[in-house]
Amino acid sequence: MPTKVGKAVVNTDVVVGVDENDASLVAVRWAARMARERGRGLRLVHGIDEIPVEYPHATATYEDAQLLVGERGQRLLGLARDAAAEVAPGVAVEVVLRPEQPTEALRAESAGAAVLVLGTPGLHRVRGIVLGSVSVALAAHAECPVAFVRPHAGEDEPPTEGPIVLGVDGTETGEEAITLAFEEASWRRAPLLAVHCWHEAFLTGLFEERGWKADSKAIEEHEHELLAQRLAGWQEKYPDVQVERLVVKEKPADGLLDWADRAQLLVVGSRGRGGLAGLALGSTSQTVIAHALCPVAVVRGKRTESKNED
Repeated sequence: MPTKVGKAVVNTDVVVGVDENDASLVAVRWAARMARERGRGLRLVHGIDEIPVEYPHATATYEDAQLLVGERGQRLLGLARDAAAEVAPGVAVEVVLRPEQPTEALRAESAGAAVLVLGTPGLHRVRGIVLGSVSVALAAHAECPVAFVRPHAGEDEPPTEGPIVLGVDGTETGEEAITLAFEEASWRRAPLLAVHCWHEAFLTGLFEERGWKADSKAIEEHEHELLAQRLAGWQEKYPDVQVERLVVKEKPADGLLDWADRAQLLVVGSRGRGGLAGLALGSTSQTVIAHALCPVAVVRGKRTESKNED
């Protein structure tokens, strides 16, 4: 199939960002299986990296460099197409070379996608993600859910056993994350573990300044009620999904990461930010992307033009 160059089209395909990292092919295979199981098409997309306008002491011209970068993109897309065909030979695959940089290209593709899948390098215990990276930008700004996939252990494929773990934050912005988690649990015939984390460290510090005391038992009872409210009605919509509820007194990222090594997918909601400069590296979604061993799906809440996003 020839590589198409151009703009995204409105569709419900599974879209995969393709680059030179080995994790990219892991993501392609994971996405190809998803597309096959759900009867969707697979759209493999490579955005052309920025080429310096001037490169001192280089014999190649700017046009030569553009040609080489385009050829590399074609080659990477060909390898990705072959990887998809190995695991899901019946899936319709489209390969697209876009002239924009990866972030802009994939964000544009996300507007018409069912889900955007990105490969994440092997697990490293780093303190955060580099600000402005493709992963961080798309987690905050993509127009569809974004799944981050890394090799599970060494070069192994991501897990296919275990529960779907859903982080429930108790806000209205998490509704889309709940929807995706139930859909995935139903498709995968997997149990769903809904985890709601809370911690009183912040309130305790404020109360101590005033000489007040926090009633931990009352707070925990409230958190259980909050989780029940957020999940109300979902079991009736998906009667085939076995649901377990868990309230944990722990920071959200820590509590969710405790389950990431035994899950096949971790789903979290994110409100995103108004601009790249405002991204908070310590947020729950950013932290689990950086450290979770299983694939992570980040689902942004619905946006409105009249409100500033957190």
